[in-house]
Amino acid sequence: MDIVKGNGPITGEQIAERLKLTRSTLRPDLAILTMAGFLDARPRVGYFYSGKKTSQAISDNIAQMVVKDFQSIPVVVEESMTVYDAICHMFLEDVGSLFVVDKQSLLSGVLSRKDFLRTSIGNQDLNKMPVHMIMTRMPNITYCMKEDTLIEVANKLMSRQIDSLPVVKERKDGLEVVGRITKTNITRAFLSLADDHDL
Repeated sequence: MDIVKGNGPITGEQIAERLKLTRSTLRPDLAILTMAGFLDARPRVGYFYSGKKTSQAISDNIAQMVVKDFQSIPVVVEESMTVYDAICHMFLEDVGSLFVVDKQSLLSGVLSRKDFLRTSIGNQDLNKMPVHMIMTRMPNITYCMKEDTLIEVANKLMSRQIDSLPVVKERKDGLEVVGRITKTNITRAFLSLADDHDL
């Protein structure tokens, strides 16, 4: 570790040479130090000192995960769409919620499966009722920005007991929907982290 601290990045061959050992003799030791998080290795660059244990490295990586790197394409409908058409649209797109926009393409509401189920149980004509009659409106819409961390978003999803959030960009006249982030996106992100750290 002292050699890497003072000379990193340094290749395995260079470390072995300084210790008067073969590269194959040194390989298990370097693997253990890398897995433990004390050293980091980059292909064609070599080893360098990280000084962190694996748990700290994972914690740092989680803290750096932001929405823009994991968001999906939003599924958006207009306020005038009928409830029946919106239900069909939701199942064709295979999503758990739809984001409703006004004529200026600004976020005006959110529709969930629960909204559709509640409406379907009544005696209303779903072919005539527009979605703006049943959607959740501001200020009751929870949303996030592209630079928000996945930890912040996960906390919002859990505390509000919802499956997804619209990712928005602020405009002078309102909020423009630019993406969506779901529990599935977050799960994928954390699984990719597990792969990166061989968990």
